[in-house]
Amino acid sequence: MIKTKVFCLLVVLTLGLYSCKEQKTTQTDNQAIELFELTVSDIHKAYEEGTFNSEQLVLAYTQRIKDFDGTINAITILNPQALQVAKALDKEYKETGILRPLHGIPIIVKDNINTAGLPTTAGSLALKDFIPEEDAFIIKKLVEADAIIIAKSNMAEWAFSPMHTESSTAGTTRNPYNTDYVPAESSGGTGASIASNFGTIGLGTDTGNSIRGPSSHNSLVGFRTTLGLVSRSAIVPLYLRNDVVGPMCRTVEDATKVLEIIAGYDSDDPLTKNSEGKIPTSYTQFLKKDALVGARIGVLRELSDSDPDPEIKTLFEQSLSELDSLGATVVDSVVVPGFASLKENQWCAPFREDVEGFLASYVKNDSIKTIEDIIEAAKYF
Repeated sequence: MIKTKVFCLLVVLTLGLYSCKEQKTTQTDNQAIELFELTVSDIHKAYEEGTFNSEQLVLAYTQRIKDFDGTINAITILNPQALQVAKALDKEYKETGILRPLHGIPIIVKDNINTAGLPTTAGSLALKDFIPEEDAFIIKKLVEADAIIIAKSNMAEWAFSPMHTESSTAGTTRNPYNTDYVPAESSGGTGASIASNFGTIGLGTDTGNSIRGPSSHNSLVGFRTTLGLVSRSAIVPLYLRNDVVGPMCRTVEDATKVLEIIAGYDSDDPLTKNSEGKIPTSYTQFLKKDALVGARIGVLRELSDSDPDPEIKTLFEQSLSELDSLGATVVDSVVVPGFASLKENQWCAPFREDVEGFLASYVKNDSIKTIEDIIEAAKYF
């Protein structure tokens, strides 16, 4: 049985404290590609210098998934069209010499986000045959930026688990740093995938902690985006009052580049109307080495000191010291009046309404229309 470890988080950005030590070089067309912690900038530099191309990179990542995912169990399906897309992008780049923001960057997508031609199951056997005909709004935006959907990742069934990543469709995902431990929460498949160097960037969803938790457990940077900033349309909901979608990447820079693409108004998610006129022309303009100077970062001790693992407690305190040394003002601690009562009753009371709305809008299957249908379907698998 997998052990669960409680991890303290720094809100919004999860700071990686370790990096996977296991490395594997993939040989493609006599060109060695070192996949270890590749970033968007690394890849685009390689494309410009002719070190490798999109097709070779997709082949290398695909081989790594085949070599290692048997142990990690993070990937639910490889995209059979990824290589064809990569070849087309290589042809385009050869003709134009232009690299779009995510040109040829392999991305791993959580299995509750509609991706045309690939199953979107939300980890449930009830949706095992649901294959969307159209991409979710954010996937369209990423594809327009020339990202390559290389695979989809396992998740906690219906995104309900606050601790581990287990589904009836794909089983249990393990943490690549130590397979006796969990990758954490519902986006653990994406977190474990990026930590395992199965892709360059990833997408997760977060209702309570499901981007931030797996990012912490897998030494990544994860953004829980502001409600209304990024569209949730064509994403299987858990609790639309709290649901968001965001990037999970190796670096702040890569996560920022993904956010820059996916942020924006979508008529199918009315909440994004609130973001109109408030999104800067560029998020990458804020990537400055001294950006923490003068920043005020609060420490919610009522949460962070709630029986943490001693090792994690030490690392948390170390991170606070590092923030201070980088010029931030650490406000230790912050008190939220009534926090104990505010955090109660945060469960997903409207789940029926939210998920049945998704089924009606996207699945459109007469045999799977209600919660009762989902429960009934599970009896026959």
